Amino acid sequence: MKRIIGITIGIIILVVLAVVFWPEAQPEIAQEPEPTQEWTQEVIGSSVEGRSIEAFTYGDGQTNLLFVGGIHGGYEWNSVLLAYAVMDHLEENPDVIPDDLQVTIVPSANPDGLFTVLGVEGRFSATEVPAGVDTSVGRFNARGVDLNRNFDCKWAPESTWRGQTVSAGTAPFSEPEARAIKSVVEKYAPSAVVFWHSQANNVYASECYEGVLPVTLDVMNLYAQAGNYGAVEVFDAYPVTGDAEGWLASIGIPSVTVELETRNSIEWERNWAGMRALFEYFTN
Repeated sequence: MKRIIGITIGIIILVVLAVVFWPEAQPEIAQEPEPTQEWTQEVIGSSVEGRSIEAFTYGDGQTNLLFVGGIHGGYEWNSVLLAYAVMDHLEENPDVIPDDLQVTIVPSANPDGLFTVLGVEGRFSATEVPAGVDTSVGRFNARGVDLNRNFDCKWAPESTWRGQTVSAGTAPFSEPEARAIKSVVEKYAPSAVVFWHSQANNVYASECYEGVLPVTLDVMNLYAQAGNYGAVEVFDAYPVTGDAEGWLASIGIPSVTVELETRNSIEWERNWAGMRALFEYFTN
């Protein structure tokens, strides 16, 4: 009996020793690295009604390109959807961005105007405007200001849009949405800025008091040729004051307006071809 008890105690001691010292005896196993997010998301401002205006940045190169959709809200809803489609593509294919490039996208610069038309907030997907939706409204912000007349280039309290008189706010950058765009420009100092609009089937150069910047012409022509859009150096259909692109020209940043052909399609292949042309230009 004593022998059995002794054997049992010995076994218990061995088990205890194994439990105590086993972890130290095992080789270290390399841990799988946590997946890294290839993009960043930030709130750059809020609309008049308090909706967030966000910027998404992809890549970590030294040269930044900025793309902005939806400055005219639901009236140009497809420019917002195009921005989200580009974001989806970059998130699924981060390697398409050259190493020395960084891409920032503000998909919805006028979220109140978008909500007026579509009743959606934040990221969404669609292939067409729902039946019965009136896209003739939703161009302005919640104070009735045309945001693309609220920037500091030839600003005036009233401007025009297709023969109509529109409010440009009480001063340059009086509207929070315009200030959000200003803040993201100041943060990233982009080498070029593209604004997506609709509908005219053209790419327009920007200018302020000093005329069109040489690089602006390159950006206009490259995007237009790659995307099969017309290229227009000077917009003269009607007088425009206080536009975002003109303000950028005034501070030395090339900028173009890409007007999609319709307001019911994102024209993906054409615009992705235009973006790729700019990627190549700004990495050479």
